Amino acid sequence: MAELARQIKAWGQELGFQQVGICDTDLARHEQHFLRWLELERHGTMSYMSRHGTRRSRPAELVPGTCRVVSVRMDYLPPARPLEQVLADDKTACVSRYALGRDYHKVIRRRLQKLADRITEVVGPFGYRAFVDSAPVLEKALAEKAGLGWIGKHSNLLNESAGSWFFLGELYTDLPLSVDQPAVNHCGSCRRCLDACPTDAIVAPYEVDARRCISYLTIELKGAIPEALRKPMGNRIYGCDDCQLVCPFNKFSEETQETDFWPRHGLDDATLISLFAWSEADFERRMAGSPIRRIGYLRWLRNIAVALGNAVSSEAVLSALRARADHPSVLVREHVEWALAQHAASASA
Repeated sequence: MAELARQIKAWGQELGFQQVGICDTDLARHEQHFLRWLELERHGTMSYMSRHGTRRSRPAELVPGTCRVVSVRMDYLPPARPLEQVLADDKTACVSRYALGRDYHKVIRRRLQKLADRITEVVGPFGYRAFVDSAPVLEKALAEKAGLGWIGKHSNLLNESAGSWFFLGELYTDLPLSVDQPAVNHCGSCRRCLDACPTDAIVAPYEVDARRCISYLTIELKGAIPEALRKPMGNRIYGCDDCQLVCPFNKFSEETQETDFWPRHGLDDATLISLFAWSEADFERRMAGSPIRRIGYLRWLRNIAVALGNAVSSEAVLSALRARADHPSVLVREHVEWALAQHAASASA
């Protein structure tokens, strides 16, 4: 099992994973942290987070027979217009770096399947199931146990030599493989991520209230964005990377060689006005194969309306908003009205 574990790591790197680790299934400590997060209702409207009971924190309940988890990471930082420049330009739409390219779920799942096929060639049929952020799995807890990094104060996984710009995936298996040592936490007294969060969503070290997080507001929340949190959103229309941007360990990050994760449709440098002008057919066509497609066209317009409300007033911005003022969707209209009111208040100040 020790030799097989070594081979699995080598095969994983051949398939394009930057790191592969292996752990057992005891997540008792992480389970307590997760259950407390649910009790405090910090998951907001993400009811699926509590729907599966302990199957999320007890792998063998989700996939009977599981005794080990092969955890992998794949870097995704794309060659794109620098995030600092995008955030400073109120005319430009800021999209989270992970969503600039193709949907990572399919990319990583295919690689995990190839890894499982390779293992089968050596050991014969075995029990396994691959996951990529698509099932009740505590992926960061498993990755920490498998030595891929530690969960930082912003709740993202951090690697001492690679930062945090990477995706995670798992292969649940019934093979009693040799396990790796958990990673050591190196956050120390640093609190840059807490101080940088635009909406104060990191309420304490290692504690994130999703209800305040811009990633939650722009992606998971289906209804109206709370008014108090709209201004801090700035020009962020899909996700938020601020806590990663300021993390000292990300100075070690390298741009990905995976072309699937490179920007598509100029999303790293697109103007808010141009994206707001997309028809629903435009959105469906251009976002095909993108993780952004899951929010749908109406939430896309909702998010951009907020960003336009935060932009410097100009006739072009006002014209774009007025063009959507009579949109059939109540959700879109409400956010457009708010945006126009921001500009009216600014003009009368």
